[in-house]
Amino acid sequence: MRSKIVVGSRGSKLALLQTNMVIDKLKSIYTSLEFEIRVIKTKGDKILDKSLSKIGGKGLFIEEIENKLRSNEIDIAVHSMKDVQNSVSEEFSILSALKREDPRDAIISRDNIKFSNLPKGSVIGTSSLRRIVQLKNLRKDLEFKPLRGNVDTRIKKLEDREVDAIILAAAGLNRMGLQSKITEYLDVSECIPSVGQGALCIEIRKNDEEIFNMVNKLTNTSELRCVLAERAFLKEMDGGCTIAIGAHAAEEEGKIKLEGFVCSDDNKVIFRDFVFGEAGKYKDIGIKLGRKLKKQKAGE
Repeated sequence: MRSKIVVGSRGSKLALLQTNMVIDKLKSIYTSLEFEIRVIKTKGDKILDKSLSKIGGKGLFIEEIENKLRSNEIDIAVHSMKDVQNSVSEEFSILSALKREDPRDAIISRDNIKFSNLPKGSVIGTSSLRRIVQLKNLRKDLEFKPLRGNVDTRIKKLEDREVDAIILAAAGLNRMGLQSKITEYLDVSECIPSVGQGALCIEIRKNDEEIFNMVNKLTNTSELRCVLAERAFLKEMDGGCTIAIGAHAAEEEGKIKLEGFVCSDDNKVIFRDFVFGEAGKYKDIGIKLGRKLKKQKAGE
């Protein structure tokens, strides 16, 4: 067994916090192992003045990290699952890590005004097409302004009055201990989250059996099935950052309920539905929901 594990991570405060969470868990199991974090700057971290849909999509946050994994410069990579594209290269494996955080979106507004009470014409800061189309469907009288950068940067722009409210993943805010800043959580019935939102994953080389056996001990089987059901739906719909799409799965008593949506090309029509299925057939559940939405002409 190797004595040192090199872990690849993005350099933001949240990314490093999440990476250290994974390392701490591994350290509690493998007490004699040494861990080193290798910070890797991705294209998505460098280009902050454009939305993800305009610069290439989700892979922008992991491509450079995967290159380091491919060249054996790192042993594992820690990602937010929602940043991982729907198809991963066959040379890598994606494993879930730790317990999934709250998958919902959260709103932080000036003066703590809830979404439904925001004045007409209020400006919401977000670059997420998924969030914009769903929230426009609820409040057509609001405006949306592109907003990227790390959590602290976005909160600062709110405080500087560049926008009236911002929308972030509740998971990141919770992990950073910023729950007190949250005005409200958006229920999944109002805003379906991004696929994998709230879940962390570890990417490894597929042929590295030692690392697989080590990391696989962090996997929560039920939560992994839910995430994989969501990802199967995303793949069936050929979804990414260029279309508005989202999904949320929950398991109870051996059954998974998967709810998802996709928007028309002009972002004016939302196709939304849900399916139930046996938890062990999580992939089939995702495919079934995708095909169900395609029958509503969502595939067009």
